[in-house]
Amino acid sequence: MKFRAKIIDVGCLNHFTRVVNTISKLTKTCILRLTPDNLYFVLSGKISSGGVSMWCELSQANFFDEYQLEGVAPDANEICLEVTPENLSRALRTVQNAKCVKIKLTKKHCPCLTFAAELPTLSSISRVVTHDIPVDVIPRRLWQDFKEPKMPDFDVGIYLPPLKTMKNVVDRMKNLSNFLVMEANLNGEMNLKIETDLVSVTTHFKDLGNPPWGGDGSQGRSQSRDPELMAHTRVDIRKLQQFLMGQQVNPSKAMCNIVHKRIIHLILLHEDVSLQYFIPAVA
Repeated sequence: MKFRAKIIDVGCLNHFTRVVNTISKLTKTCILRLTPDNLYFVLSGKISSGGVSMWCELSQANFFDEYQLEGVAPDANEICLEVTPENLSRALRTVQNAKCVKIKLTKKHCPCLTFAAELPTLSSISRVVTHDIPVDVIPRRLWQDFKEPKMPDFDVGIYLPPLKTMKNVVDRMKNLSNFLVMEANLNGEMNLKIETDLVSVTTHFKDLGNPPWGGDGSQGRSQSRDPELMAHTRVDIRKLQQFLMGQQVNPSKAMCNIVHKRIIHLILLHEDVSLQYFIPAVA
């Protein structure tokens, strides 16, 4: 089992750092799944018990100048590691001006992801900074828990307004309630609502547009739905706020699928990163 990679391009390094920073805001620990073509950050929460889940996929070719992987077995050419994203983020923040960054799976006092960064210097002597980040190797028998989640059979899919605008609205609403109702329809309309015994506040968004999901008929529930009819889900406002606060991916598209009274499925798409985040409903 071997893994080593190298980033030379400073733009790729900065982009990778932004992705890791985003993940570090969303979860304290997660699974880093390494395959020959992709890297995945996975949080496999139990939706039924109120936990969020996350799936972030990166194409390794768009980030790394060199990338070598030897998985646990010829028929299972991948590696799964439990990592603390904040430790990865901290290491990457200290090497932003590096001439190159090498990442390697090592065995020291425990399994580690070792980051070795060659920093620029005025002399001919190279200066290398090394970070050893402890990880836990996930045994193959548990891998089935970290596969890509299936897209739920949702009622409404909608494009999100600018995430910064949405974050500002949610930040203000958080001072009024612990819960928020998110609702949308197939006419491109979305509302964020707070309802308590003392106050009722609604922010309306319109002309957002609806993604062309289900052209193959796979989304039967949304295909036959009245365009005016709202689908809604009540969620813990802190979980939505955490998602919006941590976002540094700068997506080209941001979408939300609502499973009526069950799940909010948030999707951020960048040309070389996709991030899915699932927030369960609360009663």
